[in-house]
Amino acid sequence: MSACRLMRAVRVSEFGAPSVLRLCSDVTVPQPGLRQAGDRVFTTATESGGYAEYTVAADDCVHKLPDALDFAQGAAIGIPYFTAYRALLHKAHAKAGETVLIHGASGGVGVAACQLSRALGLKVLGTAGTPEGMKLALNNGAHLAFNHREESYTDKIMEATEGRGIDVIVEMLSNVNLSKDLQMLAYGGRVAIVGSRGPIEINPRDTMAKESSIMGVALFFATPEEKKECAALLYAGMEAGWLHPAVGTQHPLDKVAQAHHDIIESPGAAGKMVLTM
Repeated sequence: MSACRLMRAVRVSEFGAPSVLRLCSDVTVPQPGLRQAGDRVFTTATESGGYAEYTVAADDCVHKLPDALDFAQGAAIGIPYFTAYRALLHKAHAKAGETVLIHGASGGVGVAACQLSRALGLKVLGTAGTPEGMKLALNNGAHLAFNHREESYTDKIMEATEGRGIDVIVEMLSNVNLSKDLQMLAYGGRVAIVGSRGPIEINPRDTMAKESSIMGVALFFATPEEKKECAALLYAGMEAGWLHPAVGTQHPLDKVAQAHHDIIESPGAAGKMVLTM
């Protein structure tokens, strides 16, 4: 019997700051079993951990990676694009002709949401925290971009809608923005919450005034049928050319703690951060 192959992988043995992410070099390489694909793929979930040189995933979580895309781009497809699709279509039921605000449009999910919204025929507004992020949003489908670090940016957004408001908001940082979001909605507007880093106080009357909705988004709950539906549209996007992942900073695996620190402390995202070998 041959000896087990070993690999480098990040392991976490305790809760804490990014420093608890530790690179180990003696982790056994997992072997694909029944219904775990071994092809050139991208994935929305793994079974043995994604911060590693090798991993396994169930076949309903993996999708063929087109030859035109490299693995860094593949790493920027799975969770960001499936999450954007779930937020826009499965939860917010966005329709062509509506106005969508991507609140945090320069990150992985944000760029995906911009590209997808533009392809679906929505009017796309995006926010970012830096000029670079605003330019990235505009280059990836946003019709207009706003700096959410400016004090009066919400007024500018409302002016862009001629006072009507926003039909759908995809929200990446709801603990900061949710109260503002509710005030920017049009009648019947929907906020799809993709991210939050803590609590926030809102006035429920803001939802009553517009008969608006707040909904959480968690890709974990997507059914196999919903995943197939999303994958079909994303493949169509790859063929048509509008789906092109924006890869941001790339960190080697031994800098994983720094990567997590940078995510939290960054003044503004610029594409999907990727770990490399």
